[in-house]
Amino acid sequence: MTGQLAESTHIKKLRFIEDLYRHADQSFGPAALDDALGSSNDDLLASILESWFIALRNQPTNTEADQKRWDAGLTFVSSVLGWISKSDANPQRQSIEVRLHRLSTLYRQFHVHRRRSVEAIRSLPASTVEALYQMVDPESELNPFPRERTRWRIYIAFLLMLHQGLRRGEVLLLPADTVKSGFDRKANRNRLWLNVQENPYEDAAKDPRYSRPGIKTAASYRQIPISEGIAGVIDMYVQNFRGRPKHSFLLNSQSNLPLSTEAITKAFAQISSKLPKPVLTELKNRTGKDSVTPHDLRHTCAVMRLHQLLAKSDPMDEALQKLRTFFGWSKTSAMPSHYARAVFEDRLATVWNSAFDDRVALLRALPKEQ
Repeated sequence: MTGQLAESTHIKKLRFIEDLYRHADQSFGPAALDDALGSSNDDLLASILESWFIALRNQPTNTEADQKRWDAGLTFVSSVLGWISKSDANPQRQSIEVRLHRLSTLYRQFHVHRRRSVEAIRSLPASTVEALYQMVDPESELNPFPRERTRWRIYIAFLLMLHQGLRRGEVLLLPADTVKSGFDRKANRNRLWLNVQENPYEDAAKDPRYSRPGIKTAASYRQIPISEGIAGVIDMYVQNFRGRPKHSFLLNSQSNLPLSTEAITKAFAQISSKLPKPVLTELKNRTGKDSVTPHDLRHTCAVMRLHQLLAKSDPMDEALQKLRTFFGWSKTSAMPSHYARAVFEDRLATVWNSAFDDRVALLRALPKEQ
């Protein structure tokens, strides 16, 4: 079940399961959980699970992480019992299946964290997006970063998240030659794209970054089109500002190491702190937030992509399916539907014209050939 998960997500689930083992050892004796699983002792398993649930629920505050901890532990117990029940050599096979069904039915109804009603995902206000464009332009006097190389790497990350809808980790995996090209016979023109995947030139296990970026799920592996304008900006960065590091990743740090997730997060916190007060006020009023995160750019991209598709008279179900492919959501993901409400807000119309990828301001920001 975890084979399609990113390494960081897999490690987090293992830590949740470890927490269940630790609780069982402390409350029921050493190896209590393994003994209960090995003997399919559903009474002891029920006691362990209920005790763990109460311990999680009785914390001063409950978070979404506590709910995920509970879900991971329960899924682990259910999976192990399921494997045991499928063993042809096990004489208690049918009895275990009955116990497993009873445990799953009962405990799936337990919720550690009481979820609030789901709020509509909101794109960034037009004033925020416009301010960001002005600030991250490498040649802008408003750019908060003193070093030219820093300005360019943040600019590239900004464009890839806002225009291509990439997750932060996906941006950090891209190789320097990420833009691919080929002749499209059907359209009778050259087309450009990039592949969202693990870096084919690097060994993920040897990635020196503390928080290793990764592809979230199997559906996240995808191929998406890219405009000539953004491809030109990327080429400009690679040729003039990336340097010649020993790694193949597109985004390179000042010390010639692969750019880290922490560096991007810190950069956008710094940008947010420099946003004009009227812009921050509108951001707070419209979204409830007082800063811009990398993922906000992906949200905004999704809203605008869906807006474009509907403006071209695509039926909603077809538009949402196209959105799944572009953003790397699975067939069962509810994410596309979350954007349906936000898409009818027109406050971004002043920032993008119908040709979203070829925004005039972006092309004007391209530096002259040197």
